[in-house]
Amino acid sequence: MARTIERKSKLLGAGDIMVSFEFFPPKTPKMEDTLWQSITRLAPLRPEFVSVTYGAGGSTRERTHATVSRLIRETELKPAAHLTCVNATKAEVNAVAKAYWDAGVRHIVALRGDPPEGPGSRYTPHPGGYANAAELTAGLKAIAPFEVSVAGYPEKHPESLSLDLDIENLKAKVDAGADRIITQFGFDNGHFLRYLERARAAGIWVPIMPGIVPIHNFKQVAGFAQRAGASVPSWMARRFEGLDDDPVTTHLVAAAVATEQVMDLVDEGIKKFHFYSLNRADLAYAICHLLGLRPVRLPKADAA
Repeated sequence: MARTIERKSKLLGAGDIMVSFEFFPPKTPKMEDTLWQSITRLAPLRPEFVSVTYGAGGSTRERTHATVSRLIRETELKPAAHLTCVNATKAEVNAVAKAYWDAGVRHIVALRGDPPEGPGSRYTPHPGGYANAAELTAGLKAIAPFEVSVAGYPEKHPESLSLDLDIENLKAKVDAGADRIITQFGFDNGHFLRYLERARAAGIWVPIMPGIVPIHNFKQVAGFAQRAGASVPSWMARRFEGLDDDPVTTHLVAAAVATEQVMDLVDEGIKKFHFYSLNRADLAYAICHLLGLRPVRLPKADAA
């Protein structure tokens, strides 16, 4: 596999593959230090954008805004702020969007959001709020010329009755103005490629970026996958078997697994990838290096 990766990296060159990274807003000063160390590490790879998540029910709204604002002030990165419909009226959501625009944010990741009660709970739109991500996307486009990314689910959203209905919902989001689809992470490329084919057949022609999650901790990521409706192949579980107390080997295996996954997608013509960083740069950086990306030192803007 190493020779295959090296050969493909040389053929592609640094400018052929583009990446983006997702971060979540920190809860503590220590977590904030870790986040900004990760941002500093990954920024020289010139990501297309970096996204910052938004907690269930808007629980991290202030921290998300603070993180995005600092990215604009202190870096040359292009931040994309997550925004959800949960527990808020249209007026409240619109006010957040306008505040982002005023702060210099030009890219929003528009999501319906998870029920505040947690996975498995029934989602109920807020009275007077946006009912779903399609409505939110249309609302954002009416406020300002935001670039809007939306979510896609190659193995269908956990609440969806079928993949066909999921594709219909995806088409509604694109028809409402979405510029890009970022998929939930997955490990079986077959799911993504079939999803891409279904989307194109439905007349969805915006870019569709596969989500990639580097596995820092197999049990933790497997738990994320179960809640998100993403399957974990048995062959992957075997690769991490017996490594629960061996983080060094886990990271070596994880880098190989993720790089192999991305390179297989490159063979299928996919050139853009979204990494769920979990606020840790080490694995994402190593994988990007194997893909042929090299750091370019970016000048920092003066802090406000």
